[in-house]
Amino acid sequence: MHNETAKNIRENLTADCSQCFGLCCTALNIIASSDFPINKPAGSLCANLQSDYGCKIHDNLREKGFKGCTVFDCLGAGQVVSQVTFKGLSWRDDPEFGAKMFQVFPIMEQIHEMIAYAAEALSYELPQDLSEKLNVQLKDLQCLTIRDADHLLSLDIVMYRFPLNGLLSETSQYIRERLTSSLSNPKKAKEYNHERADWTGKNLSGQDLQAVNLRGAYLIAADMSNADLRGADFIGADLRDADLRGADLSTGMFLTQMQMNSAKGDEKTLLPPYIQRPSHWIA
Repeated sequence: MHNETAKNIRENLTADCSQCFGLCCTALNIIASSDFPINKPAGSLCANLQSDYGCKIHDNLREKGFKGCTVFDCLGAGQVVSQVTFKGLSWRDDPEFGAKMFQVFPIMEQIHEMIAYAAEALSYELPQDLSEKLNVQLKDLQCLTIRDADHLLSLDIVMYRFPLNGLLSETSQYIRERLTSSLSNPKKAKEYNHERADWTGKNLSGQDLQAVNLRGAYLIAADMSNADLRGADFIGADLRDADLRGADLSTGMFLTQMQMNSAKGDEKTLLPPYIQRPSHWIA
């Protein structure tokens, strides 16, 4: 697959709520917390959901305590379930039909997440054998998005996620090693590996964190303002309330919209082209 094609696939994985039947407002389980002021069981309707599937407090979600709603991003899974899997038929048409739709949505969400990671990996210059393996994975995942509900419900997602994770690790290591070899003052090898590190609240302001492995790291409320995070691997990293003001994440690897939505940033934060600057960030 050509790099530009992969980039287009990644950049087009965006939610179109006008084509979705409010699945994030119905299918998901919500627990009262600092992110939500209510408890809502999976499959039940949020009280703010309107008949047109819009949210009546959409412009004031954070002020009303629904911070979590402004963080969530389905990568376009909602409109695919609504318009492709269920062919434009809403859960309002039949309760039993709706129950199946609500079960399919989180499965499609995971598929879209894996497609996003695979497509991003293929946008890099990689060895041919690695690219070919990623291409096979991507095509298999894309095929799943057009399968029927019963097939999706029977899937063992781990059987897709496990081999992809291995390929993404290879991709990350290859790209980051190329980057570190070009640096004028590279660190020792162990200084680049901070997988699953607990850096909650850590002061990392202004630090050079290029090509650092931050997979699964806890970066909750960490001060990463003005840090250089180019080439860092962010798969599974928890960036809730992390301060990214002025940070350079322009070539950060495997970042998601939800990670950025949960963090803090400003107009000086540099982001990859497939990430939208959150509207609630400081102007």
